[in-house]
Amino acid sequence: MESHEVLREAIDPIGAKAVAAELRVSPALIYKWCEEARSDDPDASGTRNPLDRLRDIVRLTGNVALVNWLCHEAGGFFVHNPPAKSRNFDTDLLESTQKLVRQFSDLLGEVSRSASNDGQILPNEARRIRDDWERLKTLVETFVVACEKGIYRKSG
Repeated sequence: MESHEVLREAIDPIGAKAVAAELRVSPALIYKWCEEARSDDPDASGTRNPLDRLRDIVRLTGNVALVNWLCHEAGGFFVHNPPAKSRNFDTDLLESTQKLVRQFSDLLGEVSRSASNDGQILPNEARRIRDDWERLKTLVETFVVACEKGIYRKSG
C-alpha cells in the first residue's frame, strides 16, 4: 500500500477538514497528502506527505530511532526485520536456537539481579532490562523471518 493510500484510509473516517483544523493546516493540503505525488508528472495533484518525508529521513540517516519513537507513541514497538540467510542448516539452526535461549536467559538474569538487589527495579535497571528486551525482540524476529523464508529447510 502506498503512503497516500494509508493516509487516506486513516483520515477518511474523521474527515480531512477535522484533521486540517487539528493540525492547523489547510484542508487542501490534507487532500493533496491523500493523493499520489509523482515527481515525474508535474500535473499530478498530490504532494509529498509526512509519511514519505519520514521514510526519507530514516533512509537518509539510517537511524530508526524516529520509527521507534513513533511506534512508542502509537502504543507499540518497532522490531527491525533483518535479512536472514543460512549456510548450513544443522549448524545455523542450532546456533540460532542457542542464541535465542542465551539472550532470553540474559534478560531474565537482569530482571532477577535488579529485583533481588533491593527488592525493586529502579529506573536505570529498567533501562537495562529494556535494552535486553529490544535486542531479544530483534533476535526472535530474525529467527522467525528465517523460518518463514525457509532458511532452516534442508535442501535436497
